[in-house]
Amino acid sequence: MNGGGPGRLHRARPALSAVFAVHGAVTGDFATRIPWIRDHLGLDNGQLGLALAFPALGSFAAMPLAGRITHRLGSRTALRLLIVLWCASLALPALAPSLPALCGALALYGAASGMADVAMNALGVETENLLGRPVMSGLHGMWSAGALAGAAVGTLAAHTGLDARLHLAPAAGVLALLGAAACRWAPDLRPPPGERPPPRFALPPRSALAIGAVGFCAVFAEGAGLDWSAVYLRDVMGSGAGPAAACTTAFSCTMAAARFAGDAAVRRFGPVRTVRASGALATAGGLLVVAAPGPAPAMAGFALLGLGVAVVVPLAFASAARSGPAPSQAIAGVATITYSSSLVAPSVIGRLSDATSLTASFGLVTALTVGLTAAAGVLRVPAGRPAGRPGALAAPED
Repeated sequence: MNGGGPGRLHRARPALSAVFAVHGAVTGDFATRIPWIRDHLGLDNGQLGLALAFPALGSFAAMPLAGRITHRLGSRTALRLLIVLWCASLALPALAPSLPALCGALALYGAASGMADVAMNALGVETENLLGRPVMSGLHGMWSAGALAGAAVGTLAAHTGLDARLHLAPAAGVLALLGAAACRWAPDLRPPPGERPPPRFALPPRSALAIGAVGFCAVFAEGAGLDWSAVYLRDVMGSGAGPAAACTTAFSCTMAAARFAGDAAVRRFGPVRTVRASGALATAGGLLVVAAPGPAPAMAGFALLGLGVAVVVPLAFASAARSGPAPSQAIAGVATITYSSSLVAPSVIGRLSDATSLTASFGLVTALTVGLTAAAGVLRVPAGRPAGRPGALAAPED
């Protein structure tokens, strides 16, 4: 295996960091405009919860295809194609004229997101293997920084009352250009000659199931914070559109800070102790959200929730890749389990909110964060387990 020279790897990590940031910016931009979409279509919380299940449905169906696409096109070309499709899909939800159209738009949005997510995380783990040091938390930190930037733009647009159709379509074009440019220096891993392609749908190996369950709990809490924090501030706390959107920004901000510090924490404490402490912080944040008497404490609770769940998913992907002999299949499988949480979370929160209250829904979120502390031990990699076999690294484009 040719891992490439130091200069090549020096360029690879910043390139992947930029791709992660662009992916996050799309999510942050969209999340802050969910209240506008709800009000524009006249949806109640149950209908909004139904619609917000469709991105995860699209992801769930499409993520297992990512390995096959990458095998056929090479990691760089596949990543460029998928990140551009993901950015372009940002324009679709605000253009939907009805609830069924919104569900279809969000399914396409989720399919593009899921495939790009698997491709860039698989490439991130392989790059971590080549570098010989933890980088996954930092890459996810760039995702959160991108989400923060997107949320900041969305907050400004919401505060000024800008029509989301006039906001998201131009944002989609700009981000697509940035994503395509970032892929120029992404590593181009190719399978050895004669290697059989992966199955069209990569089912998770048994070794990855428990890891996926930990990721499931984290993504449920993360999705609840991103999708529902602005709605929570408006409906439960009675805040205006600007502070409600700013709550999503605060959530993204603490996630970014935790992920940038995550690699150092993992080097010092290991993944198990890091996730146990993270689960405790997330639980404290969830309790503060549920008990908050006003907007400011609720925003602090969401910020703490973001701080707690931030490092769990990157550590789950890294542990999955090292849990068995087929890293790419394990990553795709864990991603499918992990992000299936997004399939059920919006609908569960919306319907529980209609049946009881949105506060009760975040009681469920808090209960799941307790599971992060309880199950953190599954992220321990057995002694002597190889880090995984990186593929051949082709030269960057000229």
